[in-house]
Amino acid sequence: MEGRHMMLCKVAVMYGRELARYGFADAHPFGSDRLDAFWSRFTSTMLSNSNNSSSSGNINANSDININTSRSSNSSSSNNNTPPSNNNSISNYYNSSIIVEKPLLIDEQILLEFHTREYVEFVKRASQFGIGYLDYGDTPAYKGIFEAACYVVGTTVRALDMVLAGRVDHAFNPIGGLHHARRGSAGGFCVFNDIGVAVMLARKVYGLKRIAYVDIDAHHGDGVYYEFDDDPLLFIADIHEDGRYLYPGTGFEYEDGKGEAKGTKLNIPLKPYSTSKEFIDAFRRVERFVEDARPELIIMQCGADGIEGDPLTHLRYGSDVHYYATSALHRIAHEYCNGRIIALGGGGYNRRNLANAWVDVVRALLASNQW
Repeated sequence: MEGRHMMLCKVAVMYGRELARYGFADAHPFGSDRLDAFWSRFTSTMLSNSNNSSSSGNINANSDININTSRSSNSSSSNNNTPPSNNNSISNYYNSSIIVEKPLLIDEQILLEFHTREYVEFVKRASQFGIGYLDYGDTPAYKGIFEAACYVVGTTVRALDMVLAGRVDHAFNPIGGLHHARRGSAGGFCVFNDIGVAVMLARKVYGLKRIAYVDIDAHHGDGVYYEFDDDPLLFIADIHEDGRYLYPGTGFEYEDGKGEAKGTKLNIPLKPYSTSKEFIDAFRRVERFVEDARPELIIMQCGADGIEGDPLTHLRYGSDVHYYATSALHRIAHEYCNGRIIALGGGGYNRRNLANAWVDVVRALLASNQW
């Protein structure tokens, strides 16, 4: 509305060539160019050259509250100008509220907060030789894949630390959200589960208990769901294509948690060719579910493979769903958990779709924090 003033949130966007190391060759759908597609779109519309980024480092297994991350700029947390329409002005408008943060290499001991030692050692060996697969044919090994996957996990943990330490309001890791990896195995292009590690560290380091995990990737987040299906304080909401038609073949509506965790999980499978209407109808259920959970932290996996034109899925969402879903969770985060939300890119194999969707995620996180 003309004359209306917006207060922008401060958002960290994680970026560096280290993240591009996590990608598979030979026309594999999960290529390094996914990061390039996002970054090109993001910088052309939202970022001017004056933005600074901080230095990278390693997370030490013995770290205390501040897990060796650093503030990256002297950005202000608000801006009192209504966003203009042209790209150059938009970049200047958002620039003071965006922090570009470099990737971080995780100490392998931190991986053991979620993964088994046997599996971590298996990946290290496969990384040395770079042949074969880490699973049954979806996730190839290549030389250096261990370090590449450690950068993904470390960068998600850095995003988590920046938010929980109050350095920024929110954070986005475009190559995070590897939701198919299990504690002891790879799966679906995912080597290490950065979400699982983040959940464990949010509890161990920061003492959080009630965490909401929301997944809008077209594929069910089996590596998160089944590793926490008996955890009554991790509230999982997952909208995805029906597992009868798409990998990994899981995430049915009757799967709502086990034992004391019964009712703390919400799986919403959608039929192939579902559109934005079906998604938004389903997401309203997610909003009520997350509000009832009253979380202390929200983790969002915002895969873009449900948008029409993705080569691997059958959903037909429009370009509106990512802004809608992120805006809703952004509001809930400010109402219930002091704004603490991190977003992770997840899947998406149409480069144009993922670039636009992830830019919309950042836009929604930046938007007014006057709730």
